[in-house]
Amino acid sequence: MTELDHLAVIAPDLATGVAWVRDVLGVEPPRGGSHPQMGTHNHLLRLGDGVFLEVIAVDPDAPQPAHRRWFGLDDRAAVERHWHAGRHLRAYVARCTGVADTIGARGSTFGAPMRLTRGDRGWTFGVRPDGELPAGGALPHLMDWGERGTPAPTMQDFGLTLRELVVETPDPDAVHAALDAIGLAAKPAIRRADAVRLSAAIDTPQGVRTLT
Repeated sequence: MTELDHLAVIAPDLATGVAWVRDVLGVEPPRGGSHPQMGTHNHLLRLGDGVFLEVIAVDPDAPQPAHRRWFGLDDRAAVERHWHAGRHLRAYVARCTGVADTIGARGSTFGAPMRLTRGDRGWTFGVRPDGELPAGGALPHLMDWGERGTPAPTMQDFGLTLRELVVETPDPDAVHAALDAIGLAAKPAIRRADAVRLSAAIDTPQGVRTLT
């Protein structure tokens, strides 16, 4: 089974991303760590027992990796353009057991398995050669946490819960078919629109807030 693991805010820099999430949700995401294989770093915020929010950006102090960074972060002009257009929440990630088997013949969409680490935690993640988001963000990245499982239950609980993830896309039928093919349980709400856009309704102690 494949299930939603986390949402990703792709920021031009980490401080800007963290400040935006704090303004929207009223909580500052705690620091996560660095990804030496990707030259990126993040902050993480629990959104329930098995789901969390990631704020991710290029780490200016890390060396440039030999391959393309994930989440489209090497295209800095595009990251800035999306950010200033109000598209902050631009990716979601689904976890499964056996990334290679789940990807199957769909490598052109979901990439190839790569072993990655953050501190003492390691996982396998599907990374496209161009580093871009699957279907522009309408489809999830795929990953396998291994035996340790998702870190969400160990994160500090600020009383936030994901209520709904919405994926807008020009081709809802193709997105539905691809999500069925990877066996995603509890699909996001998928709606037709002129361009790909994600939004997430979050229950907070101050009421429902929306990440876009």
